[in-house]
Amino acid sequence: MTKYILKRLLSIIPVLWVVATITFFLMRLAPGGPFDSEKQVPEEILHNLEAKYHMDEPLPMQYVRYLGMVAKGDLGPSFRYTSRTVNEIIAETFPVSAIVGLLGLFYALVIGLISGIFAASKPNSARDYLSMAFSMLGICLPSFVIGPLFMLLFAVKLEWFNVSGWAEPKDVVLPALTLGTMYAAYFARLTRAGILDVIKQDYIRTAHAKGLPEWLVMVRHTLKGGLLPTVSFLGPAAAAILTGSLVVESIFNIPGLGRFFVQSALNRDYTLVMGTVLFVAFLIVVMNLLVDVAYAFLNPRISYD
Repeated sequence: MTKYILKRLLSIIPVLWVVATITFFLMRLAPGGPFDSEKQVPEEILHNLEAKYHMDEPLPMQYVRYLGMVAKGDLGPSFRYTSRTVNEIIAETFPVSAIVGLLGLFYALVIGLISGIFAASKPNSARDYLSMAFSMLGICLPSFVIGPLFMLLFAVKLEWFNVSGWAEPKDVVLPALTLGTMYAAYFARLTRAGILDVIKQDYIRTAHAKGLPEWLVMVRHTLKGGLLPTVSFLGPAAAAILTGSLVVESIFNIPGLGRFFVQSALNRDYTLVMGTVLFVAFLIVVMNLLVDVAYAFLNPRISYD
């Protein structure tokens, strides 16, 4: 396992190199530039700005320079937020997205697992159909619909929470619920499918034949194998939730990483866009590694030799 983890950690380097290369050239091919504005900028000022950020160099030289900065852990200065670097912006905004994401992930796991186990314990029953109906509703409704509905119900009608902003601890609740609802629906359906597949196995029948209580069979034997589909989805879901939702952060006016990413794309802030993409790619690779390691503990038949 140690050898496998080291190999996967080393494989992060070429993955990030490919992501950085694709993002770099896509940003350069996109129309517009970081110094475009509604007002006409004098030629001398424009040349000085390009020289300051090495934009006057040939494109291959810019590419090599950027890779050298990334190799040192420096994602460069922001073209729009001139007083801050990309590293500083990510360090300031990601904790906000992480707080919302962790609470959203916790909510999605708890609701999804309970709903999936509840439905699978009595397949083709009324509670099974009801749980899966709500899960399908959560999958079909996008976050930009769920968010305003939660705002209307819990903020406007019941006045339990603020409509938007990031001033009080309770301001994290509605964004986390909005972010986690869709993933809770996926977790519920995957948990149900995994458990229904496992309960048909011979060792589950043997456990029942020994007279073990239903709850003990579920906890000790069924869940360990039934949660494998859920664990496989947990990696990309956790990366998507922890990096924050662009729509959710915009709806609730949260100063998270996703909101800055949208603004940087609109402003053609090359370094901030590329730095955010690299950071998200790193998180996704690490999450997938953790999921693969968890697989080995849940299923002894899996080997990474």
